[in-house]
Amino acid sequence: MREILSLIVDLMGLEILTVQKKPFSHIHFLFFPQIRLLTVAAQMLQEETEQKIKEREATLAERVPPLSMSGLSLQELLDLCKDLHHKIDVVDEERYDTGLKVSKNDQEIDNMNLKIIEIQSKFKKPTLKRVKISAEAMLSVLLGGKHKESFDFKANLKTVKKEEEKKEEVTDWRKNVEAMSGMEGRKKLFDASGN
Repeated sequence: MREILSLIVDLMGLEILTVQKKPFSHIHFLFFPQIRLLTVAAQMLQEETEQKIKEREATLAERVPPLSMSGLSLQELLDLCKDLHHKIDVVDEERYDTGLKVSKNDQEIDNMNLKIIEIQSKFKKPTLKRVKISAEAMLSVLLGGKHKESFDFKANLKTVKKEEEKKEEVTDWRKNVEAMSGMEGRKKLFDASGN
């Protein structure tokens, strides 16, 4: 969080310095949210650094008690030095053990990553091709030896019967004109349109 805030302050800091406050300036209104954000970020960053300093002082005071060497005899000072050396040795052994554990875990992680890369390089996915297969062949593959009957899938499909349109025979137009002329022809047209 601290790094992000410091980046924001560094990146936006130059823009804040270039923006001059002008009354009723549209630039001021554009940069106002950024200015407000930067001031809040700077306050948060300052509070975080102060809090870290206080935490460090508290942990040091807890782990390392203050030494009062005034009024101690030579033997007591030697005992204190031996005690401090013993504590240093214990802490150094713990640091060494944790360092070994970390290096061992790092080595295992590296080995696992190498195995993963090796396995991925061995088994490359082939490019798949579209294969046309009939329904019966698919059933024989899926059911294996159990598939003995042959299914006719097309027989189960609904069929739509189209009615054939009655086509009028094309005849000589002159005969048609002669047949339609007169009262009989008009009667035929009237009867045909009414039906």
